[in-house]
Amino acid sequence: MNLILFGPPGAGKGTQAKKLAETYSIPHISTGDILRDNVQKGTELGLEAKKYMDSGELVPDDVLIGLIKVRLSEPDANHGYLLDGYPRTKPQADALTDILEKISKPIDYVLNIDVQDEELVRRLSNRRICNSCGASYHLEFNPPKTNANCDSCEGKLYQRDDDKEEVILQRLSVYKKQTQPLIKYYDDQNILVTIDGKGQVEDIFNKITNILND
Repeated sequence: MNLILFGPPGAGKGTQAKKLAETYSIPHISTGDILRDNVQKGTELGLEAKKYMDSGELVPDDVLIGLIKVRLSEPDANHGYLLDGYPRTKPQADALTDILEKISKPIDYVLNIDVQDEELVRRLSNRRICNSCGASYHLEFNPPKTNANCDSCEGKLYQRDDDKEEVILQRLSVYKKQTQPLIKYYDDQNILVTIDGKGQVEDIFNKITNILND
């Protein structure tokens, strides 16, 4: 099963990616993990990427696609993969398509978890973190006993800057600008499936697996 997973911030993409990787025994591959692993191992491509990362610049497409090509050629990806966080632009998608053709690992499905902006803002803006032990709460789904303190250590709870409504809306705007062309790109190839991301984790997971197992 060769998959790409799309989803805006707050859509639960990370949770679904983990469950899919476990269910289908395929590696969950994210560009962040690939970059960190290669930098840590000191590979040639990792060292090249590190130069850009250290200077605060974006890692160029050719370096990223080189890292992904190597990762997808590893033995654990022989029976499938789940790409998360890549591609982000049409040039990246074109390069990925070329690489996958060369290594005979074409994409089976591009899964697009779709959630309305209002729901995403509700999910993310209600998240609270303990400034002492790092415990995570949600004022609606997993509320603390009091809105001010951690249940475990009584540390102060705070809202991360990127969980504030104005920042969330900006993140969503950026995501849409990046992803919308890719939605059409993969829809034109008849491999895009859009899943309604509203509801319980298991319900959404069942929607996805029903599609994959059909």
